[in-house]
Amino acid sequence: MPQLFGTDGLRARAGQFPLDEKSVFLLGLALAELLSRQGLPPRIVSGRDTRQSGRWLEECLMAGFARGGGEAISAGVITTPGISYLVRSHDFSAGVVISASHNPYLDNGIKIFSHRGTKITEDWEEELEKQIMFGVLPSGGVREPVLRVNDHLKQDYLDFLRQIYAGPSGQKLKLVVDCANGASSELAPLLFSSLGFEVVTINSQPDGQNINLDCGSLHPERLAETVRTEKADLGVAFDGDADRAIWSDEKGHILNGDHTLYVQARHLKDKKALKKNTVVATIMSNMGLEKILEENGIKLLRTRVGDKYVLDEMLKSDYNLGGEQSGHTIFLDHSVAGDGLLTSLKMLEVMLEKEMTLSELVKDFREFPQILLNIRVREKVPLSEIPGYEQALAEVKDSLGRSGRVEVRYSGTEMLARIMLEGPDRKQIEDLAGKIARIIENHCGLK
Repeated sequence: MPQLFGTDGLRARAGQFPLDEKSVFLLGLALAELLSRQGLPPRIVSGRDTRQSGRWLEECLMAGFARGGGEAISAGVITTPGISYLVRSHDFSAGVVISASHNPYLDNGIKIFSHRGTKITEDWEEELEKQIMFGVLPSGGVREPVLRVNDHLKQDYLDFLRQIYAGPSGQKLKLVVDCANGASSELAPLLFSSLGFEVVTINSQPDGQNINLDCGSLHPERLAETVRTEKADLGVAFDGDADRAIWSDEKGHILNGDHTLYVQARHLKDKKALKKNTVVATIMSNMGLEKILEENGIKLLRTRVGDKYVLDEMLKSDYNLGGEQSGHTIFLDHSVAGDGLLTSLKMLEVMLEKEMTLSELVKDFREFPQILLNIRVREKVPLSEIPGYEQALAEVKDSLGRSGRVEVRYSGTEMLARIMLEGPDRKQIEDLAGKIARIIENHCGLK
């Protein structure tokens, strides 16, 4: 199992291991060598979000890649799914995104995509980790090349999205778009306005430090308020790299990725286009989604948390719709990546085709009360080794019976233990979640 790569690539404080200058250079060098060993030409496309550390990290990684005999072209500031698309459409051997997604600006990350546009395998991650951890800088040290930026690549990605959009002509909608001061800040307004929508943009002035700062998909409250004051038809909030989308309906109610899956699954099923009448989600999706889909003749299949696991199941079993409650949605007929911009277009298509508001489209969806606690930890001690944890978990499961669920796991991208409980009684699940949280905090919590 990889030690440095999590469910969404490398992620750490920028400038600290493994995102220090030496480690990133060695990663670039290792990637060029790995592609060559795999019989692939060492030619890649890179991109980044708007963090102040993004450019030097991209330059450092590309310096290592060039030292390994590789050729790299940068798309500049672009969304993560944009790089996934460009790898596939322009026949690159791999793609690299410098982004920490929804994390604060001091963090950054490196996501690597295969020539198919999917995240690289764990075998590849382990090969790259060896170089990061044990590699030696070649003579001459780190040399920073000037990035070769091709601005046409972003336009190619926008053209791809416009071609996918199949909404009816004529009636248009008013949108509020929260760009999280991230990678979509330039692209989202261009895309939606070019399709004739009236666009009100918020949080689209990145300064290198304000990415995800009280905005975007993790903080959609201002989005909902702006939708109400602007009397808009829909609000959408992206995260820093725009691979997820969260909604505000026209009434200012905040809706998540489960609502996306419900709307899209019903729409595709009506068109006889939902493969095997099945949707792939994760263990975090609300029981209410499973219930309402079942009532509509649609099966919900759950995976581990992480859009990579959702995609793996979709590819393995030939499903075409999947996603996460957090807002990642994969439309496999169009893309192998969760894409907030693409998801937004798909929601607009349904609203316009059915001539319904988003609140009308989700009115039958009733969520079970759900609690999600994030416990910051100093180390990820195996949960089964924490004294009292197994007994407490068994007692919680016994209390919930068949009317609820509990999931406890460590985050794949942050030093967090995540506790999720669902059940019919909010007070009960709050108390039960607190019981587990105290045990974890007392043993390995960050004081």
